[in-house]
Amino acid sequence: MTKVRVRFAPSPTGPLHMGGVRTALFNYLFAKKHGGDFILRIEDTDQKRYVPGAEDYIRAALQWVGIKLDEDPWNGGEFGPYRQSERKDLYRSYADQLIDSGHAYYAFDSSEELTEMRERLTKAKVPSPQYNAAVRMTMQNSLTLSADEVQRKLDAGDPYTIRVKVPRNEEIRFHDKIRGWVQVSSNAIDDKVIYKSDGMPTYHLANIVDDHLMKITHVIRGEEWLPSAPIHVLLYRYLGWEDSRPEFAHLPLILKPDGNGKLSKRDGDRLGFPVFPLEWVDPQSREVSSGYREKGYFPEAFVNMIAFLGWNPGSDQEVYSLEGLIEAFSLERVGKSGSKFDADKTRWYNQTYLRTKSNQELAELLKPTLVKESIPFEEEKLPGYVDLMKDRAFFVADMIEGAYLFIRPTEYDEKLLGKKWKEGSADLVLGLVEAFSKTDYSAETLHATFSKYLEENGIGMGAAMPLLRVFITGRGVGPGMFETMEFLGRDESESRLKLGLESRT
Repeated sequence: MTKVRVRFAPSPTGPLHMGGVRTALFNYLFAKKHGGDFILRIEDTDQKRYVPGAEDYIRAALQWVGIKLDEDPWNGGEFGPYRQSERKDLYRSYADQLIDSGHAYYAFDSSEELTEMRERLTKAKVPSPQYNAAVRMTMQNSLTLSADEVQRKLDAGDPYTIRVKVPRNEEIRFHDKIRGWVQVSSNAIDDKVIYKSDGMPTYHLANIVDDHLMKITHVIRGEEWLPSAPIHVLLYRYLGWEDSRPEFAHLPLILKPDGNGKLSKRDGDRLGFPVFPLEWVDPQSREVSSGYREKGYFPEAFVNMIAFLGWNPGSDQEVYSLEGLIEAFSLERVGKSGSKFDADKTRWYNQTYLRTKSNQELAELLKPTLVKESIPFEEEKLPGYVDLMKDRAFFVADMIEGAYLFIRPTEYDEKLLGKKWKEGSADLVLGLVEAFSKTDYSAETLHATFSKYLEENGIGMGAAMPLLRVFITGRGVGPGMFETMEFLGRDESESRLKLGLESRT
């Protein structure tokens, strides 16, 4: 059986979108499920759009989510190099092969001539004005010029592109592992440029050549490449590689949470969530785009979230480790239709993973935030602190909400006190202080003592608990009251209650 080999081939034109990470993830899951290899290839044929730092960003993003590379531009591999810009001479030989076999041709048309062609077709009400079988014999190319004229232009260094020659009146058919059989009329396809005037191949030629030479068995990529698939099928045929053509699988789009259309950075900016795994600083504008890592998301939560955008395991289970995803994953359970992004669900995933971590681990993660915010803390008490705060938190940084556990309050929720402070409230609080002083100050005994005191004195919970909480913490909400008092200890709790009373005199 042929070993499964898949590739993720991003272009270094900016930060890697979460949709790109999902494509990489699905490739990785599929490869590892079948004992195969995952290859990272940099498709930098469009040198004009190359952005410095983008390659390093891609590498760091995949590393953050836990995707391990079997072959890549930095560590190499049997089929390198893995940057298309370093394989330039290789592509030209295959472009020449296509010309020699009559499946491609030189096109010398200027930009003005191409514009005129499109305008002419638009005026004639042609539905899709394009350079195709119906048009090419009216243009400046090696199909309409004599061999001598073509050679003169080449010798003179006239600019040209190389276009694939798409046949007329042919049904191009291929099987997609997600969408089933796909059939497209060749008349709907234009003669794509496969080699540009700058001496670089386009994606169409480069990816076919690379996938063949790198022995790629499955091409798993985004839905946006589905219209290009018929061209790729033709190129495999024209190059004599039809029998070794990889299987295709085109993933559905990740959709914006409101309305229709593909999720974009603009949607994230508008609705307040990241669309990139890591923070990105544009090298030219210095504009900062937020990232999931910097927002406090665990990589496991991010991976879990993107895995469920378009795929489901066929069960009610929603939380998976990366190893669990590998075991459960199949392309057959990837849907055809787009999947709406849900920012709240992403937060839920992060909260779920936060709660699985030990108090000691969370304490270590919280320390930098406490230091950054200049919040004093007792090292030995941090695990107990996070134990109190973690059930209310979505992110580690949320736990600084409980800073009042380290800093004695000097202000109190006056709105709450205005409602709850009555004649006799001071005696009530003093009575509780006295009752609590006779306990071991464990949460359990504090709770029991509180309940007994209220029952014996005919006092309602609503009259006592808000006062207790506001004098201990300064606010009306927070973690369990008696767990909080246990954490603070006898001396600190009593001091806070007495200081609260003093503030009312």
